Amino acid sequence: MTTLFVSALAEEVAALPSTAEVLELGVGKVSAATRLAGHLRERPDVDLVVNVGTAGGLRGQAMGTVVEVGRVVQHDLDVDGISHLVGRTMPGGPLDLGRAGVTLATGDRFVTDRAVRASLATRADLVDMEGYAVVAACHALDIAVRVVKCVSDGADGDAAMTWQLAMDHCARALAIHLVDTGLLRAR
Repeated sequence: MTTLFVSALAEEVAALPSTAEVLELGVGKVSAATRLAGHLRERPDVDLVVNVGTAGGLRGQAMGTVVEVGRVVQHDLDVDGISHLVGRTMPGGPLDLGRAGVTLATGDRFVTDRAVRASLATRADLVDMEGYAVVAACHALDIAVRVVKCVSDGADGDAAMTWQLAMDHCARALAIHLVDTGLLRAR
């Protein structure tokens, strides 16, 4: 089985061994989807994509907590409104990963506003900027996908500072989790 580890930024997977195949996607849904799809077109031997990275906690999770995502949603696309407008169901709704886990809301916005955070917390546990795009690309190409996130900040006014401070710890915690769950072979 060939596993590809993907993250928005190299810093998020800095603790993975050099033997792990890693692809840096860039920040945001468009960059993640296009970079991943292009890479997978060139690598038909990839059986599993594991999205590894940081996420803002929406429900008071402790910084450094590593979780596996069970469902992804887009928080910046009104799929229901668009579907109603055109009179048919449009793509872009929630995607399930076939396992229990938290719900991740993905959008092209680094969440730092408490009101936005409170609204997102009514339908998700975590927030990031690439997870939905990774899952959507993998589903479209019929490739198995898992999403593993480390809580790096509280998606609030301190998020930018907290994220920077948490990066090294999250990279190490993610690597340990991947080994512990068998997704990554120890060095």
